[in-house]
Amino acid sequence: MSLLEMRNIVKEFPGVRALDGVSFTLEAGEFHSLVGENGAGKSTLMKVLSGVYPEGTFEGEILVDDSARHFRNIRDSENAGIAIIFQELSLVKELTVGENIFLGKEPSKFGVINWSELYHRASKLLQDLHLQIDPRVKVGSLGIGQQQLVEIAKALSQDAKILVLDEPTAALTESEVETLFGILKDLLAKGVGMIYISHKLDEVFAMSDRITVLRDGKTVSTHDAADIDRNGVIAAMVGREVGDIFPNVTHEHGDVALSIRNLTAYSPDVPDKKLVDNVSFEVRKGEVLGIAGLMGAGRSELLMSIFGAWSGKFSREIEVEGRRVEISSPADAIRSGVGFVTEDRKRFGLILEQTILDNMTIAGLRSISGQIITNRTRESIAANGPMKSLRIKANSTLTVAGTLSGGNQQKVVLGKWLLTNPKVLFLDEPTRGIDVGAKQEIYAEINKLAEQGLAIVLVSSELPEVLGLSDRVIVLHDGKVTGEFTRREATPEKVMAAATGNI
Repeated sequence: MSLLEMRNIVKEFPGVRALDGVSFTLEAGEFHSLVGENGAGKSTLMKVLSGVYPEGTFEGEILVDDSARHFRNIRDSENAGIAIIFQELSLVKELTVGENIFLGKEPSKFGVINWSELYHRASKLLQDLHLQIDPRVKVGSLGIGQQQLVEIAKALSQDAKILVLDEPTAALTESEVETLFGILKDLLAKGVGMIYISHKLDEVFAMSDRITVLRDGKTVSTHDAADIDRNGVIAAMVGREVGDIFPNVTHEHGDVALSIRNLTAYSPDVPDKKLVDNVSFEVRKGEVLGIAGLMGAGRSELLMSIFGAWSGKFSREIEVEGRRVEISSPADAIRSGVGFVTEDRKRFGLILEQTILDNMTIAGLRSISGQIITNRTRESIAANGPMKSLRIKANSTLTVAGTLSGGNQQKVVLGKWLLTNPKVLFLDEPTRGIDVGAKQEIYAEINKLAEQGLAIVLVSSELPEVLGLSDRVIVLHDGKVTGEFTRREATPEKVMAAATGNI
């Protein structure tokens, strides 16, 4: 008897069959990973399981403990012992940690919330999970990694027997990932079954008992983790054998495109605390400069300060193609020829309710469409260029950006900045949360842009990505440059030693 069985699930949207007869099983105490490219149907399947897509909107059966279940809403799924942690956090940032954990389930008597009991239970839950988080602080004051752990604590407060985690480590530090996996191992030992969705195959293989691959809304295969390797999983995901994921190319470097001198950035919350400390560097035309470092090293703060988007104090000298420029806002940066693909595409990169067309043209609207009156024909022609070259999967440029998969959303963000004709392009975590196939396409585009003479500054938490794409690597530790390596010199051991301050 399986803890969970989903049989022949079919889910259709107008013009699209998102799930086409998908079947999936989960055993008690099992860690079962669900992998596939963006748009393969993973999240849709989990929304069926969670009651987000209620009975009647899909075909197929759901059985829990061998009994058929009918979920009319999310609460029905929760009552069946299913807790789902989606990639997009569902916390209310104005409320405290404790209030978020028990939102809708507050201990009360005669309609009056027992706040003492709520915070006592929240504190005990956090302690049991070994999370050093004050249940009385507002969630909005926490970092994104701690917010993710609160989301997990919220799910576990339901005493779930089936736990679904959708990209839970995307925003976590290495120590937070270790904490999470320790929590999950304890729960597995207690018989909790887990469905794990992640594009990080190292995590998938480290934890999984079984791995199921979806492609184009269909179940491709299910394997014991011990019976398949990484290349086998990737081949099943993309429908083809995958060789070296990073193209082996050599870029011709031209004149200096961007020069940064003595950049220092301070914390917006602790004004005297330096997050970037006197950093200087150059990047040339046609060069991919990688910036490596552990989370908190100052990588994103460095880019945001150059771009004029950092909320704390900062100072620096900037030259673009040998000309001194003053950048105090993103608008100044765009006029100076600097583009910025941020690490949080949904928050800073896209207007999800708007079309691909509107998102693509917004940053370069004046040059594309005109100074005073917009010209939609010119905008449409301009947007069709990146739409085709980046192979964005959508019916047209009038498709709403929020309906796209993560990989296609990322391509829209990249296309937006390419339409500004930048001289320098910042890429901050450009492949976060996207699948292997989309990553390869992004990597190929980065190399093509470098070959065309664009200067690229790349930040990534994935060390193989930095080493595989960069011509030169600068390493940050505690806001300072602790190492600089050519492509040939940059080994994982050397870069990690510099990133941890062991130099």
